[in-house]
Amino acid sequence: MLQGKELILATRPFAKEDRKLSWFYSLSTLFLMILGFACTLLMPWILLRLFFSILTGFVVVRMFVIYHDHQHHSILNNSLLADIIFGAFGIFILAPTSIWRRSHDYHHANNSKLYTASIGSYPIMTREKFLKSSPAERKIYLAIRHPLTILMGYFSTFMYGMSIKSFTSSPRRHWDSLVALVLHIAFYVLIIHYFNWYSALLTISLPFLIACFIGSYLFYAQHNFPGVEFRDKQGWTYEMAALESSSYMTMGPFMQWCSANIGYHHIHHINARIPFYRLPEVMEKIPELQHPKTTSMKLKDIWACLRLKVWDPEKKQMLPLSAI
Repeated sequence: MLQGKELILATRPFAKEDRKLSWFYSLSTLFLMILGFACTLLMPWILLRLFFSILTGFVVVRMFVIYHDHQHHSILNNSLLADIIFGAFGIFILAPTSIWRRSHDYHHANNSKLYTASIGSYPIMTREKFLKSSPAERKIYLAIRHPLTILMGYFSTFMYGMSIKSFTSSPRRHWDSLVALVLHIAFYVLIIHYFNWYSALLTISLPFLIACFIGSYLFYAQHNFPGVEFRDKQGWTYEMAALESSSYMTMGPFMQWCSANIGYHHIHHINARIPFYRLPEVMEKIPELQHPKTTSMKLKDIWACLRLKVWDPEKKQMLPLSAI
């Protein structure tokens, strides 16, 4: 039975990319995304444009997960062309490399630590801390974790959190966040000027709303689900955080493709250098990774995740507001 460092070491042989496969998945997804935006903007029939707008939102999710893999250096490392492509995509998606890499690397290093897990992740309060907090502090905490905040991830997580907040906190360090905002506004202005307002809504607003909502929810649910565990610094270990605090999200073939296997999140947290296309292989070949804590995209599981609010150290479980 592999445990601890032995389990992490067992995943190392899988942390090797197939360079040609990495390029194929990256460039084919980039092509489909550009094609989707072009069809949304240029197709003559409004219903067809709506169809491509929705579809493009899902393709953007896939491109974002591939971008996320590149930021982990699991694919196309030391490639200037890949750095340019994904750097431009990070600005395009309002998650520039300067803020994404820093916050996400911190998340991986501190996932499920009670008092340091909020950087790069959704905040977690213990039941005791929540009860001792002021009404204003409770409202802010619950607002950040509210389903509407996740639904509006385009504005809350990406436009405000990744771009506006990061730039205002450190303008020199996060200048690319300002570039992302300016370019994003420029896209709206140009499309409205040369086409019309509803073309801007279909080409930018709807795909981004869909992609950012799915991205925000996946990030939330993969670490906020029934059965999740949180610990203080003393009881925390890297492998525990991966196996006990990161879910395996079961999905149908379409969503698994759109999410680029990010549902295998417990394996991704065991070893972030494993390319996304090898994650199913790892689960198949390492028995210790075949019985993870699981959630899904079914409505009942989505609701079960969203209703969780605070961590109870005595019961060792997340509680809804009704149980506090």
